[in-house]
Amino acid sequence: MTTPVIVSSAAQLRELTQSWREKGQSIGFVPTMGSLHEGHLALVEAAASETDRVVVSIFVNPLQFGAGEDFDRYPRSLTQDALALSTTSADAIFAPSVEEIYPDGPGATPTQSSGPVGLLFEGLSRPGHFDGMLTVVARLCDLVGPDRAYFGQKDAQQLFLIRHMVKQEGLPLEVVSVPTIRGVDRLALSSRNAFLSAEEHQRALAIPRALEIARGCSSADQARAQARSYVESAPGVEVDYLEIVDPETFEPCAPGTNPREGLMIVAATIGATRLIDNQVLAFGQ
Repeated sequence: MTTPVIVSSAAQLRELTQSWREKGQSIGFVPTMGSLHEGHLALVEAAASETDRVVVSIFVNPLQFGAGEDFDRYPRSLTQDALALSTTSADAIFAPSVEEIYPDGPGATPTQSSGPVGLLFEGLSRPGHFDGMLTVVARLCDLVGPDRAYFGQKDAQQLFLIRHMVKQEGLPLEVVSVPTIRGVDRLALSSRNAFLSAEEHQRALAIPRALEIARGCSSADQARAQARSYVESAPGVEVDYLEIVDPETFEPCAPGTNPREGLMIVAATIGATRLIDNQVLAFGQ
């Protein structure tokens, strides 16, 4: 492993990536907001296994935080993140300023549209979130120019919308998804887990347990009902949504239908921390 070089400007990044391309090397890209955990590092290693060079961006994007959300308290730790990445195969860290990404300011930047799916679930709870997310992903990919970009399956709706944007815009890159990384207690790793107290962490385990209950069900209706009953009865857990969607459209599976496969998605707040998770479910016919 080598210590990745840290660049903060688009000009520095362009010089670096151009030198790689001149050698015929492919580039993998892992966009993050920092506060890296094992899930992020798994994305880096997945990228390194399939491309010659890996760029990791660390940028807390103001456009995807709404009023009253945790933009100001979102953990920022470039020194620690760089140390974590030094144990991986990352070649470069792109850590730009807000001004570098949005030269005219975030408020004056034309945004990508996430369309109807962007208004559901996370989009309903966090208006404008997905438009801001797609805007920064498009901007970062334009600056990095990767052959492949890597995203975790934990953020299922985000992944769906990024794939759709890349297809619609005809962007010259492949979107690669990497399975969710979980702790030994099955809680999906997230930068927001750092906000949980020890007691809240234990309460949050109701989320993966509900998903596990759903895996044992024979129909979408049964899975939805039993998982919802479990997580809604868990102390200290406030459910935002729990639904089964069609992985191809991200639209909810109507009650009474019995698909062969569905994606259960859930969002819940524990204390002041909002967590999301999901699970692919297969049903007998």
